[in-house]
Amino acid sequence: MQLTHYGHACVLVELSTTRILLDPGTYSEGFEALRDLDLILITHAHPDHVDVDRLRTLISLNPDVTIVHTPGTTDLLAGLTTTTASPGDILTADGVEIGVLGSGTHAPIHPDLPSSDNNGYLIDGRVLHPGDALDPPGIAVDVLLAPAGGPWMKLGEGVDYVRAVAPRVVVPIHQAGLAPAHQQMHHHLLRTLAPSGTELVILEHAVPHAL
Repeated sequence: MQLTHYGHACVLVELSTTRILLDPGTYSEGFEALRDLDLILITHAHPDHVDVDRLRTLISLNPDVTIVHTPGTTDLLAGLTTTTASPGDILTADGVEIGVLGSGTHAPIHPDLPSSDNNGYLIDGRVLHPGDALDPPGIAVDVLLAPAGGPWMKLGEGVDYVRAVAPRVVVPIHQAGLAPAHQQMHHHLLRTLAPSGTELVILEHAVPHAL
């Protein structure tokens, strides 16, 4: 398995025969020219997780790609051929199972702001992208793409989430809103406070990494 992080929440997961891109959003860079994509998974409709203009470019380069998203993202993607999914659904792409997990709700930012739906995606029973929520999956996970910062979370919650999931590898994502010094601090604390047996791996931008 190979992972490539294009910044913030956007990650390319490459299995032996399947290429899956998650959350190509406005804070991410370098994914626009990807080809041979089989599946694009969108956790929710916020722009840092789906950039509609660049998504259209991806579709033009990958005309056979399948796009999966939450029901709340449907209007945003009007005119595109897509598939909606909600927690509890199980999808397949070229024989790879995609489990849709979580409570279905974006973590709250403030009671006065509108809520959003949210999907977590478990790819091949191995890689979990939770979107903007910290819902423990209740099953073993090999690689956790763990949010490192955002207006809806504090780092202590992220540490507790990593401890609850206890993956073999944790990869920090959702960090574009943090200053470089704070990114380093959050990564250090995630590494220091991770449970025994969990390795923190920081992916270099747009560089494939085998796990």
